Amino acid sequence: MEILGKIFNSPARVKIMRLFLSNTNKVFTNKEIAKRSRINPDTIRREIKLLDSVGFIKKRSAGAVFNTSFKYIKEFEGLLISSDTLDKDAVVNIFKKVGRVKLLIISGVFIKNKESRVDILIVGDKMNKSKIEEGMRKIEAEMGIELVYATFTTKDFIYRLNMYDKLVRDVLDFPHQVIFQAKELSTQVLKKA
Repeated sequence: MEILGKIFNSPARVKIMRLFLSNTNKVFTNKEIAKRSRINPDTIRREIKLLDSVGFIKKRSAGAVFNTSFKYIKEFEGLLISSDTLDKDAVVNIFKKVGRVKLLIISGVFIKNKESRVDILIVGDKMNKSKIEEGMRKIEAEMGIELVYATFTTKDFIYRLNMYDKLVRDVLDFPHQVIFQAKELSTQVLKKA
């Protein structure tokens, strides 16, 4: 993210461009852009004006929309969307602060699998729901896309794993990456996976 921000001279611009590239048919107001990207309104106005002037977006009365006839769509998608810009350690650090996390699995948009039911699976105990939601909003702001996530207590996850719960099986049986796993949970998950 920092490298792209330096290349494009603005981390805010990178976030806004990702938002539009990830939602090519959606019209966004400046207020929606600010909320989704976590950027202050003054910066939004300046960046929208610049992106409109280069033809990246089109201004409409209801807001702004991605310009699907933009000359460099493929190149920007490759650089801003398709590249692996996710820092897995940063994701682990975000969610380690939400409680006693035992397992973090990423799937879906993180591994370019649109068929996945969830993007992040979090297993742990004494987790703070508002901190989880805040962490999700941070990641969504960076990626420019809404994420689907599921949380389970350790006990509930193990029960669902043993009962071959469809959601848990769909995550574990299909492409995914375990980015954090506590030692006490590793034998249980490895046996069933």
